[in-house]
Amino acid sequence: MSTYMANPQNVVRKWYILDATDKPLGRVAATAAHILNGKHKPTYTPHVDCGDNVIIINSDKAVLTGNKLENKVYRWHTGWIGGLKEIKYSKLMAENSDRAMKIAVEGMLPHNSIGRAAATRLRVYKGAEHNHQAQKPENYEM
Repeated sequence: MSTYMANPQNVVRKWYILDATDKPLGRVAATAAHILNGKHKPTYTPHVDCGDNVIIINSDKAVLTGNKLENKVYRWHTGWIGGLKEIKYSKLMAENSDRAMKIAVEGMLPHNSIGRAAATRLRVYKGAEHNHQAQKPENYEM
């Protein structure tokens, strides 16, 4: 019996919806990264981008457990001298909850060309409305 190895020509991509209402941000992000990588498929192959598309809705209703909302800080550097920026998650979740979710998911993807390609298949929306009905997305139960 031979081992199945997927190749880019025979990868079939589906669309899934994740609802983040009253769920921890990290749990939703980990599930989204799992689907974007394709690890939920029996045909998963590590060196091939075989993941699916993910739509995350209601990102503004995701919760941070413990004291993360007050204590957690997102830091990044602009590339300029003295360009270290930071924002507390309380402000980030209030103003840009979709950005916070996207940052969390991208941090859980591999940091290579496959991870960058997978990140382009992620769509995050603050509310329950999205404009991907034509793709016939399925609800993914977490």
